[in-house]
Amino acid sequence: MASYRKLKVWQDGKALAVKVYRLTQSEQWNADWGLRDQLRRSAVSVPSNIAEGDARNSQKDSIRFFQTALGSLAEASTQSEIAKDIGYLESKNHTALQEEMHDLERKLGALVKSRKATL
Repeated sequence: MASYRKLKVWQDGKALAVKVYRLTQSEQWNADWGLRDQLRRSAVSVPSNIAEGDARNSQKDSIRFFQTALGSLAEASTQSEIAKDIGYLESKNHTALQEEMHDLERKLGALVKSRKATL
């Protein structure tokens, strides 16, 4: 089993991506595949970059991929805001998603900080 699967931040990132897919399955989202697909891609990018970063042989490379995951998380957060504003996401779903993203951002930031400390 790959070591990244043991990282809580990867597990949370994967759960976030699954949640985004589930929230964007309604008929309403099918009418606007551009925003739906962009939100899905950015959400999937988070755990993907965490996994790739963890697999790297140098701390600098790892940190770079973890920072890319943070950027993808910011993209997903922005896209979910837009989705809420145009009525695709209910307020309660948006709030829950934003809380998960904020928690993940905090954990990813702590991971970056801990990896930087080993440089």
